[in-house]
Amino acid sequence: MKLINIKNILWQMFKKLRNLSFSISLLLTIAMISIIGTIIEQNQSISYYQINYPINHGSLNPILNWKTILNLGLDHIYSNPCFILILILFFCSLLTCTFSNQLPSLRNARKWKFLQQTQKINNKARFTKLQQISMCNMIYSLHNNHYYIFHKDKSIYAYKGLAGRIAPIFVHFSIILTLIGSLIGLLGGFTAQEIIPEGEIFHIKNTIQSGFSSTLPDNLIGKIKHFNITYNTNNSIQQFLSNIALYNNEGQNLSQKSIFVNSPLIFKGITFYQTDWNINSIRLKIGNSEIIQQSITKNKINNQILWSCQVPVNAKKNIILIITKLDDPVSIYDTSNNLLISMKFNETVVINNTTLQILDIMTSTGIQIKTDPGILITYIGFFTLMISIIISYISYSQVWVTSIIESIEIAGFTNRATLSFEEDLINIEEVYTEYTWI
Repeated sequence: MKLINIKNILWQMFKKLRNLSFSISLLLTIAMISIIGTIIEQNQSISYYQINYPINHGSLNPILNWKTILNLGLDHIYSNPCFILILILFFCSLLTCTFSNQLPSLRNARKWKFLQQTQKINNKARFTKLQQISMCNMIYSLHNNHYYIFHKDKSIYAYKGLAGRIAPIFVHFSIILTLIGSLIGLLGGFTAQEIIPEGEIFHIKNTIQSGFSSTLPDNLIGKIKHFNITYNTNNSIQQFLSNIALYNNEGQNLSQKSIFVNSPLIFKGITFYQTDWNINSIRLKIGNSEIIQQSITKNKINNQILWSCQVPVNAKKNIILIITKLDDPVSIYDTSNNLLISMKFNETVVINNTTLQILDIMTSTGIQIKTDPGILITYIGFFTLMISIIISYISYSQVWVTSIIESIEIAGFTNRATLSFEEDLINIEEVYTEYTWI
């Protein structure tokens, strides 16, 4: 009895999974969750959500606050176990639907189906009747219109555009491949974010997202050999570039490239993206002092980004250094916001009887490091999906011919492109009539 109950439960689950409505509902659920993940920023720090989604009972939306986002896991929605479970259910639903519905439908489409009476076809079929009987001419007429033909006694069955019936199967398989690639990348990939000063070495350690089976490379060392920024004529940033060199534990150079936005460095499945940059500090000499490294602060004034720091030139007077661009002169102000002078690097100026020399600006670059072992499978899935969408526009057309007494009855049916199919039937009739009267 228990075995029967288990079989019934499994059969009911199988019927539910192969149901088209259930698959569509899962797809809509995935789409809604993806929209939420697009609206709410993913994989940010707690302080970021506290600032951008504060608890404010007087707001129009008091439910969407940082506590709700963190408790429901909306800050990492694509790696949330509930979302992964929905993807697995959708994967199983597509798989069962493909093997239980689509493949049998394709096998049936390839079989010849002779009819004793053409009126047995559904209401959407096209019917016509010809008075002359010549099955050979009808076969020739169908062949002339590129149909595959099956003949038996007084009946003919013909079809063309079988690829149009294959397209839904390829659509299913392409989505399955895409889901498999996404799950492999989700479980075996990682994303790390590093902020590295120019000239410094780094290891991959600051992960912001990692899969359950992902591992960080322990024999890879990176170094930012050079960082540079190019500007447009209107002083806006055109591009910022980081020259990255990769070494193994023995110091051997493995790879090197100058990366910029949309041009990453790829090494053994690990991709290094250029994401951001910043100015950390400035090196200068005041009078006869040693080299001083002064930290610098980023500011935004009137939608313009600039960096500033305050430096004492002596016991009584302070000055403010303002940097707008890496290749621009540094502006020097007094504490009353009066411009004193603008100077270039390695230039020596005298302020209040004290010499000042700016030696270097210390910059850092933001690098995102990502690995996705399922990316190739995902790309194959998307490519297959595009091909299957194109193939799906091919019409699958069927024609039945039956000779009755002194006439021939023709019936035809197509799943799309009705007007083109009607032209096919007209051409079939014209060719048949032409060769019958000869």
